[in-house]
Amino acid sequence: MRVIAGSLGGRHIKAVPGNSTRPTLDKVKESIFNAIGQYFDDDIILDLFAGSGNLGIEAISRGAKKCIFIEKSIHAHRIINENIDILKIRDYCEVYKIDAFIALDLLKNKGYCFDYIFLDPPYKNQKINEILTKLVDKNLLNNNAKIIVECLKQDELISEYKDLRFLKQYIYGITKISIFKKYGDNNE
Repeated sequence: MRVIAGSLGGRHIKAVPGNSTRPTLDKVKESIFNAIGQYFDDDIILDLFAGSGNLGIEAISRGAKKCIFIEKSIHAHRIINENIDILKIRDYCEVYKIDAFIALDLLKNKGYCFDYIFLDPPYKNQKINEILTKLVDKNLLNNNAKIIVECLKQDELISEYKDLRFLKQYIYGITKISIFKKYGDNNE
Protein backbone atom coordinates (compact mmCIF):
# COMPACT_ATOMS: atom_id res chain seq x y z
CA MET A 1 0.00 0.00 0.00
CA ARG A 2 1.07 3.55 -0.60
CA VAL A 3 -0.07 7.13 -0.11
CA ILE A 4 -1.43 8.25 -3.48
CA ALA A 5 -1.29 12.05 -3.38
CA GLY A 6 -0.42 15.08 -1.28
CA SER A 7 2.60 15.81 0.88
CA LEU A 8 3.23 12.09 1.53
CA GLY A 9 2.44 10.93 -2.01
CA GLY A 10 4.37 7.82 -3.06
CA ARG A 11 5.35 6.84 0.49
CA HIS A 12 4.60 3.26 1.53
CA ILE A 13 2.30 2.23 4.38
CA LYS A 14 2.65 -1.02 6.28
CA ALA A 15 -0.34 -3.36 6.11
CA VAL A 16 -1.58 -5.42 9.03
CA PRO A 17 -0.15 -8.95 8.58
CA GLY A 18 -2.59 -11.84 8.14
CA ASN A 19 -6.27 -11.85 7.27
CA SER A 20 -7.62 -9.92 10.25
CA THR A 21 -8.08 -6.73 8.21
CA ARG A 22 -9.01 -6.00 4.63
CA PRO A 23 -7.06 -2.99 3.32
CA THR A 24 -8.75 -0.63 0.90
CA LEU A 25 -7.13 -1.20 -2.48
CA ASP A 26 -5.25 1.73 -4.02
CA LYS A 27 -7.67 1.96 -6.98
CA VAL A 28 -10.68 2.05 -4.62
CA LYS A 29 -8.94 4.58 -2.37
CA GLU A 30 -8.19 6.78 -5.37
CA SER A 31 -11.83 6.57 -6.47
CA ILE A 32 -13.00 7.53 -2.96
CA PHE A 33 -10.86 10.66 -2.96
CA ASN A 34 -11.93 11.52 -6.50
CA ALA A 35 -15.56 11.34 -5.31
CA ILE A 36 -15.22 13.37 -2.10
CA GLY A 37 -12.53 15.82 -3.17
CA GLN A 38 -8.84 15.58 -3.80
CA TYR A 39 -7.68 17.83 -1.00
CA PHE A 40 -8.82 18.93 2.45
CA ASP A 41 -8.73 22.34 4.07
CA ASP A 42 -7.97 21.85 7.76
CA ASP A 43 -10.74 19.24 8.11
CA ILE A 44 -11.09 16.90 11.09
CA ILE A 45 -11.24 13.23 10.06
CA LEU A 46 -12.42 10.08 11.85
CA ASP A 47 -11.05 6.79 10.55
CA LEU A 48 -13.32 4.25 12.27
CA PHE A 49 -12.20 0.60 12.02
CA ALA A 50 -8.91 2.08 10.81
CA GLY A 51 -6.96 -1.12 10.09
CA SER A 52 -3.52 0.13 9.01
CA GLY A 53 -4.67 3.77 8.98
CA ASN A 54 -4.59 3.83 5.19
CA LEU A 55 -7.55 6.19 4.59
CA GLY A 56 -6.82 8.59 7.44
CA ILE A 57 -3.17 8.85 6.46
CA GLU A 58 -4.21 9.64 2.88
CA ALA A 59 -6.48 12.41 4.20
CA ILE A 60 -3.62 13.89 6.28
CA SER A 61 -1.36 13.79 3.23
CA ARG A 62 -4.03 15.76 1.36
CA GLY A 63 -4.30 18.54 3.95
CA ALA A 64 -6.52 17.32 6.78
CA LYS A 65 -5.83 19.12 10.05
CA LYS A 66 -6.21 16.04 12.25
CA CYS A 67 -7.29 12.40 12.08
CA ILE A 68 -8.62 10.27 14.90
CA PHE A 69 -7.90 6.57 14.28
CA ILE A 70 -10.12 4.01 16.01
CA GLU A 71 -9.09 0.35 15.91
CA LYS A 72 -9.68 -2.34 18.54
CA SER A 73 -7.22 -4.92 17.17
CA ILE A 74 -3.93 -4.77 19.03
CA HIS A 75 -2.00 -5.76 15.90
CA ALA A 76 -3.66 -3.12 13.72
CA HIS A 77 -3.26 -0.51 16.47
CA ARG A 78 0.49 -1.21 16.51
CA ILE A 79 0.72 -0.89 12.69
CA ILE A 80 -1.17 2.43 12.71
CA ASN A 81 1.29 3.81 15.24
CA GLU A 82 4.27 2.49 13.25
CA ASN A 83 2.92 4.09 10.05
CA ILE A 84 2.34 7.41 11.81
CA ASP A 85 5.86 7.40 13.24
CA ILE A 86 7.54 6.36 9.97
CA LEU A 87 5.70 9.14 8.13
CA LYS A 88 6.40 11.65 10.94
CA ILE A 89 2.77 12.81 11.22
CA ARG A 90 2.19 12.20 14.96
CA ASP A 91 1.19 15.86 15.49
CA TYR A 92 -1.82 15.32 13.22
CA CYS A 93 -3.04 12.08 14.81
CA GLU A 94 -4.76 10.53 17.79
CA VAL A 95 -4.95 6.73 17.94
CA TYR A 96 -7.30 4.77 20.20
CA LYS A 97 -7.37 1.02 20.77
CA ILE A 98 -11.07 0.76 21.53
CA ASP A 99 -14.37 -0.63 20.25
CA ALA A 100 -16.07 1.67 17.71
CA PHE A 101 -19.30 2.11 19.67
CA ILE A 102 -17.44 2.95 22.89
CA ALA A 103 -15.19 5.28 20.89
CA LEU A 104 -18.17 7.32 19.68
CA ASP A 105 -19.16 8.00 23.29
CA LEU A 106 -15.56 8.93 24.14
CA LEU A 107 -15.27 11.27 21.16
CA LYS A 108 -18.57 12.96 22.05
CA ASN A 109 -17.33 13.50 25.62
CA LYS A 110 -14.13 15.05 24.19
CA GLY A 111 -16.24 17.50 22.15
CA TYR A 112 -15.28 16.27 18.69
CA CYS A 113 -17.26 17.01 15.53
CA PHE A 114 -15.99 15.61 12.25
CA ASP A 115 -15.92 16.82 8.65
CA TYR A 116 -15.23 13.39 7.12
CA ILE A 117 -15.67 9.90 8.51
CA PHE A 118 -14.25 6.78 6.91
CA LEU A 119 -16.35 3.84 8.04
CA ASP A 120 -14.86 0.53 6.93
CA PRO A 121 -15.89 -2.21 9.38
CA PRO A 122 -15.13 -5.90 8.90
CA TYR A 123 -17.56 -7.27 6.32
CA LYS A 124 -18.80 -9.95 8.72
CA ASN A 125 -21.13 -8.86 11.54
CA GLN A 126 -20.88 -5.17 10.68
CA LYS A 127 -23.41 -2.74 12.19
CA ILE A 128 -23.12 0.16 9.78
CA ASN A 129 -26.69 1.45 10.11
CA GLU A 130 -26.40 1.54 13.90
CA ILE A 131 -23.12 3.45 13.64
CA LEU A 132 -24.59 5.93 11.14
CA THR A 133 -27.52 6.68 13.45
CA LYS A 134 -25.27 6.97 16.49
CA LEU A 135 -23.01 9.46 14.68
CA VAL A 136 -26.09 11.64 14.10
CA ASP A 137 -27.63 11.12 17.55
CA LYS A 138 -24.33 11.93 19.29
CA ASN A 139 -24.02 15.10 17.13
CA LEU A 140 -20.54 14.09 15.96
CA LEU A 141 -20.96 15.53 12.46
CA ASN A 142 -20.25 19.07 11.36
CA ASN A 143 -22.67 20.63 8.90
CA ASN A 144 -21.98 19.22 5.41
CA ALA A 145 -19.91 16.36 6.89
CA LYS A 146 -19.49 13.33 4.66
CA ILE A 147 -19.40 9.70 5.74
CA ILE A 148 -17.73 7.26 3.38
CA VAL A 149 -18.85 3.67 3.98
CA GLU A 150 -17.10 0.60 2.56
CA CYS A 151 -19.13 -2.63 2.72
CA LEU A 152 -20.30 -5.60 0.66
CA LYS A 153 -22.34 -4.58 -2.38
CA GLN A 154 -25.37 -6.53 -1.14
CA ASP A 155 -25.44 -4.81 2.28
CA GLU A 156 -28.55 -2.66 2.72
CA LEU A 157 -27.87 0.74 4.18
CA ILE A 158 -30.30 3.39 5.34
CA SER A 159 -31.02 6.11 2.78
CA GLU A 160 -31.65 8.81 5.36
CA TYR A 161 -31.81 9.41 9.08
CA LYS A 162 -32.75 12.80 10.52
CA ASP A 163 -30.41 15.23 8.66
CA LEU A 164 -28.14 12.51 7.20
CA ARG A 165 -28.79 11.64 3.55
CA PHE A 166 -27.40 9.10 1.11
CA LEU A 167 -25.62 10.85 -1.79
CA LYS A 168 -24.16 8.23 -4.12
CA GLN A 169 -22.53 4.84 -4.37
CA TYR A 170 -19.87 3.07 -6.39
CA ILE A 171 -19.40 -0.67 -6.91
CA TYR A 172 -15.95 -2.30 -7.21
CA GLY A 173 -16.25 -6.08 -7.49
CA ILE A 174 -17.81 -7.27 -4.20
CA THR A 175 -17.27 -3.87 -2.54
CA LYS A 176 -19.71 -0.99 -2.34
CA ILE A 177 -18.63 2.55 -1.46
CA SER A 178 -21.55 4.66 -0.22
CA ILE A 179 -21.31 8.35 0.55
CA PHE A 180 -23.62 10.12 2.99
CA LYS A 181 -23.86 13.82 3.80
CA LYS A 182 -25.15 15.67 6.84
CA TYR A 183 -27.41 18.62 6.12
CA GLY A 184 -28.69 21.22 8.56
CA ASP A 185 -27.17 22.99 11.50
CA ASN A 186 -25.50 21.39 14.54
CA ASN A 187 -27.49 23.74 16.75
CA GLU A 188 -30.91 22.62 15.53
